[in-house]
Order: sequence, then structure tokens, then C-alpha cells
Amino acid sequence: QKQLVDSGGGLVQPGESLRLSCIASGFTLDYYAIGWFRQAPGKEREGVSCIINTDGSTYYADSLRGRFTIPRDNAPRDNAKNTVYLQMNDLKSEDTAVYSCVAADSCAIVGGWVKTYGTEYWGKGTPVTVSS
Repeated sequence: QKQLVDSGGGLVQPGESLRLSCIASGFTLDYYAIGWFRQAPGKEREGVSCIINTDGSTYYADSLRGRFTIPRDNAPRDNAKNTVYLQMNDLKSEDTAVYSCVAADSCAIVGGWVKTYGTEYWGKGTPVTVSS
């Protein structure tokens, strides 16, 4: 069974950091674009970031660039664990939302937000609450 499991959310204070994980099972992430989306209560879903694993390209929502990154140090993704991460720094109350990962054919920035194409698999989401 092919599925994505996203995790790592929680309750943090403004200014703190979280790292979300997206783990694939039943298929490899090598040939997919992995996007991160979020949806706050009463709001539309927003595309936060994306990495195209075939060439390593990364995309970030205009308003989040600099605070949110898909780590590209020693592990742009963890090959052995078939995992993609989303590092979120300097979190703000407006970042409160349920964050979900998605495996797609490709992604791009449209209107300042990430959009995916050929979306195939979604994680169930992990809640992030930023509050003092």
C-alpha cells in the first residue's frame, strides 16, 4: 500500500522552530515532487514549499521564504528513510495550521504560492500550533 505519513507538528511558542517529516511507504520518493501544504481553520489550503527530487529544485511560498526550508545540507532528503523534511524557523501565530505533504509529478510557484501538478498521494496532516 502506497502512503505518506507526515509528522512532527506540535505546540510551540512564537519564534521557535519545528521540523516536519514526510515518510513514504510502498513507493520511493526519488521520482516525485514532494510538496508541503497547510490549511488553517476557515482558510483555504496554501502551498508552502516543494522539492523536485529528480533535480533537487526547491520552491517556497514568497511570504515564507527564509523561514521555511527543505533541508539541503547533508540530507536534502533521507534516502535510506525515504523521507522529506520541512524545517520551520521563527514560527508565528499565523503559521498555525494543519500541515500535509503530498507526492506529485511536479510543482511550481503560482501567484506566490506552491502549486503541485499530477498530485497522487497525500499525508493525513500534522497540526502545528504557534501560541504563547
